[in-house]
Amino acid sequence: QNLGKVGESLNNIGENEGGIDKFSRGYESFGVHRCADGGLYCKEWAPGAEGVFLTGDFNGWNPFSHPYKKLDFGKWELYIPPKQDRSVPVPHVSKLKVVVTSKSGEILYRISPWAKYVAREGDNVNYDWIHWDPEHSYKFKHSRPKKPRSLRIYESHVGISSHEGKVASYKHFTCNVLPRIKDLGYNCIQLMAIMEHAYYASFGYQITSFFAASSRYGTPEELKELVDTAHSMGIIVLLDVVHSHASKNSEDGLNMFDGTDSCYFHSGSKGTHDLWDSRLFAYSSWEVLRFLLSNIRWWLEEYGFDGFRFDGVTSMLYHHHGIGQGFSGGYHEYFGLQVDEDALIYLMLANHLVHTLYPDSITIAEVRFYLLKEFKDEDWNMGNIVFTLTNRRYLEKCIAYAESHDQALVGDKTLAFWLMDAEMYTNMSVLTPFTPVIDRGIQLHKMIRLITHGLGGEGYLNFMGNEFGHPEWLDFPRKGNNESYHYARRQFHLTDDDLLRYKFLNNFDRDMNRLEERCGWLSAPQAYVSEKHEDNKVIAFERAGLVFIFNFHPSKSYTDYRVGTTCTFKIVLDSDAAEYGGHQRLDHNTDFFSEAFEHNGRPHSLLVYIPSRVALILQNVDLPN
Repeated sequence: QNLGKVGESLNNIGENEGGIDKFSRGYESFGVHRCADGGLYCKEWAPGAEGVFLTGDFNGWNPFSHPYKKLDFGKWELYIPPKQDRSVPVPHVSKLKVVVTSKSGEILYRISPWAKYVAREGDNVNYDWIHWDPEHSYKFKHSRPKKPRSLRIYESHVGISSHEGKVASYKHFTCNVLPRIKDLGYNCIQLMAIMEHAYYASFGYQITSFFAASSRYGTPEELKELVDTAHSMGIIVLLDVVHSHASKNSEDGLNMFDGTDSCYFHSGSKGTHDLWDSRLFAYSSWEVLRFLLSNIRWWLEEYGFDGFRFDGVTSMLYHHHGIGQGFSGGYHEYFGLQVDEDALIYLMLANHLVHTLYPDSITIAEVRFYLLKEFKDEDWNMGNIVFTLTNRRYLEKCIAYAESHDQALVGDKTLAFWLMDAEMYTNMSVLTPFTPVIDRGIQLHKMIRLITHGLGGEGYLNFMGNEFGHPEWLDFPRKGNNESYHYARRQFHLTDDDLLRYKFLNNFDRDMNRLEERCGWLSAPQAYVSEKHEDNKVIAFERAGLVFIFNFHPSKSYTDYRVGTTCTFKIVLDSDAAEYGGHQRLDHNTDFFSEAFEHNGRPHSLLVYIPSRVALILQNVDLPN
């Protein structure tokens, strides 16, 4: 039914706009554009406005000297001829505002929804619209990498990517963080908080300017250089796109652009998200569709992004926005009258557009995934762990993670901090003996991440810094913490210090990713789980010709433990190895020979020593390395 409605929408776009290709190029006419003759063409959609004008540095901020001409369907246009010397009337980096006179007589100063660059100066509360028209724009040097067979995602936030207490820059990320990501074996970056958001502490989820790359990190050209440099390393870059809602800001946001509470949004209570205190798009509106689809295309074409992670999809898909709702797996919870068909059709159109333009693009819908932190490890249920990690529909690709940015936010804490807490401040030095807390935390941190990586999906995601067990939590500067940047940073220097144990977790994460690149378990069919033993706390499964073995027991090691399989194997990853902060209890020169002894549904089995709190990967010796 919805496929039929998408086809109907595409037909309507074809008949009225000449097709989705033309329809999704709204940014080529809306906003402010330099013409071939040196003049400027300006266009806006403001259906509730009585009049529309352009003002700024170029006309001494005269609010009414440059009126737009009213067109059909709520559109307005203006042409400003070039100066007598043929130069542009509005030079690069000069300030502009759209002036809207409302039907009630108000005079409103607004930023164009299509503004490509906005910035806040000094102590100003609001952002300024700055005309971005450089003489020499960035020229991409590298082609997009081919779509990887396996997706290993490094979720990143540019602003917190430095250990210093400040907002880091695109340049800093390009020069200092990209090489780390490459070395760690990740082949994809998911960039958060790029679309401009006036409130830094919103983590980038209260968008004010949808076509503007956040100026707090640098210029648009520097973001293009970041993406281009990532491409040169064979790394694809996804944008965390927020089309589920928008900031309520009106002076530097979309809200009340034309003086009405509708325009881009539903009017009244339907247009407000009660929990997020933000505005909700009217996805059935023709011009809203043009705006959002053009926004998708803009980030692909202008900045070279390779796809998107769509935020807040649950909120989009349902009239209840997921508020007070649980999803236990029954289809009745997912389908029915609670579905917002307009939003669903928009998402389907956006996905169609992305893959029509760039067939190798990647699109991800955000869902939540929880694991383990509520219980002591001796109480962990092996069956529940396996069920949680494998509970997905056949051939429906999922991204698995042990922790994303959500788990690091204030009010929660990183996985490492859940495991080791305050002892991370005092007992992470290699010059001091392992304490029971640090030993437990380091071993379980590796095991949790590996079982999620190996069993949980067809892609893997890690939030920046968590690969080495980043301590504490994330908290952005705000009034409640005296505008402190102390927790709005990533302390990469911890893993660079050879005297600290963070290096062990970093090494394990790197070698786990590199082994996946070699063996390709994420792109292999789902794992065959041969064992999930509650008393022994052992999980074993096979995937991509590998045998994964986990002993979560806090104290018991097992000699000659029988594991069902098919071939002869050797150890290729051992969380107990010295370079990972382990106790070196296994001989890596040992070959494990299977015998024709049926076990746990497998025709053959082998015997292996598995120490307590250890994860192993065994590889078939007949397979190429």
